[in-house]
Amino acid sequence: MNAMEHGRRRFLKRGAALAGLAVGGIRSTSGQTTLASITPEVRPRDSFAYGERSRFENSVRTPRPGDSGPGSRWTPLQDLVGIITPSALHFITGTGQGSALPDIDIRQHRLLIHGLVDRPLMFALEELKRLPSVSRIHFLECASNSYLWLEDRKAETVQETHGRTSCSEWTGVPLSVLLKEAGVQKEASWLVAEGAETGKQTKSIPLEKAMEDVLVAYGQNGEALRPAQGYPLRLVVPGWEGINNVKWLRRIKVVDQPYMTRKESAQYANIGLDGKARWFQFQTGPKSVITFPSGGQRLPSRGFYEITGLAWSGAGAIRRVEVSTDGGRSWKDAELQEPVLRKAHTRFRFAWNWDGAEAVLQSRCTDELGTMQPTLAELSSFRGVTPNYWLSAKKAIHRFNAIQPWRITREGSVHNAMFS
Repeated sequence: MNAMEHGRRRFLKRGAALAGLAVGGIRSTSGQTTLASITPEVRPRDSFAYGERSRFENSVRTPRPGDSGPGSRWTPLQDLVGIITPSALHFITGTGQGSALPDIDIRQHRLLIHGLVDRPLMFALEELKRLPSVSRIHFLECASNSYLWLEDRKAETVQETHGRTSCSEWTGVPLSVLLKEAGVQKEASWLVAEGAETGKQTKSIPLEKAMEDVLVAYGQNGEALRPAQGYPLRLVVPGWEGINNVKWLRRIKVVDQPYMTRKESAQYANIGLDGKARWFQFQTGPKSVITFPSGGQRLPSRGFYEITGLAWSGAGAIRRVEVSTDGGRSWKDAELQEPVLRKAHTRFRFAWNWDGAEAVLQSRCTDELGTMQPTLAELSSFRGVTPNYWLSAKKAIHRFNAIQPWRITREGSVHNAMFS
């Protein structure tokens, strides 16, 4: 018996307890158990009960210039080890500049599944936690990761250029389990997910992807989601652009066509030079970046260094990472650090002796489909633009996965060489 079938049988076995009461035509899983009896009370903060890092560690997320609120903060990739991003350092986006995070009471929050289904369902958080769950490690990446400009200055550090990607262990219920229990009707082909924040972000997602590997997640890195990451519920849509991973999830409507919501029809359309828009570009391309040495850092002296960085692809696992220390004239294979997982960050390492001369470091990755990360010239040719199109565009750039070069001077300082 395969794992999927085993999980389905577990679900159906527990499903007798889900038959419950029908309220307004929607099946409730609450039964006669009150939420007060299964939801822990809110307790006062205790800084020693919930651990804190050493006062000598000061790595933090940085805000986008001009953003005074929690709307956008970037992960300090240059300070991380391994592939897991601490929850407290996971990048934030999607709340809007200056807007407050939703403060959701889990005793009141519900997830509704309705639309083209046989049995509309409504779940409280604790009811979802009773269902068969899985834990998977996946990256998330904003479509506008990587920045080349920050207002009127060039992006310099790896946190500025690539800080809108992070990787976590996500825990939750496969969306396919919930949809099968609701009974998806034959004319259904899409779903529309909606968040509970002030703007109620909505996103259309093909039903095929929802049934493949999408999670309704309530856990991140072994604990409950953080408020900035969608507490108490969010979608995790592996390998697809961040906009699909709807946070503060409150509603999923099964439909027969995409809804063309504001963000997906305007902000996230790929506008060509001819003025025509291309919609529904979901999957992220292969991408890598050296995090040490990287922009803003300094090598104190010549000698041995371990070049390290991260690689990822929305198509699956990373199969190869190559490193160049001479500006792309020659390439050598880097070592991939285990574990190497599908649709997750992969850590790579490369031994290097710096002789004190000026050097340009680059990395490029190849995923399991054989797709290689492009150079700036290759990406420009594919998109039908010149390289200067990217380098002069002082705005967020969507779906930019060109090779990132870092220049090391004779004095050991490291700078963004994308513009060189």
